[in-house]
Amino acid sequence: MFTWKKYVYEIYREKSFSKAAQNLYISQPSLSARVKKIEDQIGVPLFDRSTTPLKLTEIGEIYIEAAKEISQIEQRVEEQINNLTMLKTGQLSVGASNLFAAYVMPQLITQFKQRFPDIRIRITEGNTTQLESMLSNNYLDLVIDNYRYDNILYNKELYCTEHILLAVPKHFSVHEHLMKYQLSYDEIKNKSYLKETSLAVPLEAFSSLPFIMLAPGNDTRLRGDRLCREARFHPNIILEFNQQSTAYMAASTQLGATFISDILVSQLPSFENLVYYNLDGEAARRKVFFYYKNHKYKTRVMEEFLSMMKKQR
Repeated sequence: MFTWKKYVYEIYREKSFSKAAQNLYISQPSLSARVKKIEDQIGVPLFDRSTTPLKLTEIGEIYIEAAKEISQIEQRVEEQINNLTMLKTGQLSVGASNLFAAYVMPQLITQFKQRFPDIRIRITEGNTTQLESMLSNNYLDLVIDNYRYDNILYNKELYCTEHILLAVPKHFSVHEHLMKYQLSYDEIKNKSYLKETSLAVPLEAFSSLPFIMLAPGNDTRLRGDRLCREARFHPNIILEFNQQSTAYMAASTQLGATFISDILVSQLPSFENLVYYNLDGEAARRKVFFYYKNHKYKTRVMEEFLSMMKKQR
C-alpha cells in the first residue's frame, strides 16, 4: 500500500499529476497508473479529480498522514545507519532565500564537501513562508533566514549579524558634505567598518534623493521604510524589485539610492560609481540563523554542518 507513497505525496504537494510527474521524472500516464493501483488496493480514491487544484479525499488525508509517519521512521533509520558509517553516505537539505542561496551557501557547501565529499547537499530557494512550510513538513533539514521563526517550533544556531547599508550613486551632490561618513568597499569586505569608531550617516541627508526599494512585504523593505520614518521623511520610490541583487544593480546605473545587505556587497565586485554609508538604528541590523525543527532528530550530517558553520563565522 505504501510502496509508492512518494508518488502520492508529490501529487499532494504539487496538487497536480502533471507537475508531480515532472518532479519525479516519470510520465504522467505511468504516475497515474501507479496511483490507480494503490487506490484499487485500498478500494477508494485518494484524490478528488473533479477539483482544480487537486484535493485529497478523506481517505487520501489519512493515507498522507500515515505516509508522513512512515517516511519519518524510514528517514530516522537511514540517518542512524549513515551516522554509524562515519558520513560516507547521507544527505542534507537546506532552504534559503535568493540572497543566501547565491552568496552564503556556496562557500559553506564547498567547505563541507571538502571534508565529506560523499554527502549529497540539496539547496531549495524560496521566500520565508515557503521555506518555513517546507521545514515544518520535514522537506528541509535546515533553513538559513534573517526572519524570526517561532521559538517553540524551531531551534536555531546563529550564523551572523547582517547590516543594512545605504548605497548611493556617486553623481549626487549630497556626498560633498558627508565625506567623513563614507565607507570604502574594502572596509565593508573586511568588516572593519563595524568598529566603534565608524560613524553612522544621518539618513535624513538623503531625503530628496530617488530611492530603489524592494517590494512591499519584504523584510528589507520594511526595515528601509522604518529607517526613513525614523529619519522623518518618506522616500521618493522610483522603482521596486523583488531581489536585493536587482535593486543593487539598478542603483549602480546611477538611478537612485538603495538599502543593501553588507553580505551582498562583500560578495560582489565593487561598483566604483556607488558610495556606501553605515546606518544607525535597530532596523539596520538583523541576525541570520540556521533553523531546524524542534524535536526533529538531528542527524550527524546536520551536526557536522552546524559545527563547521559556527567555527568559520
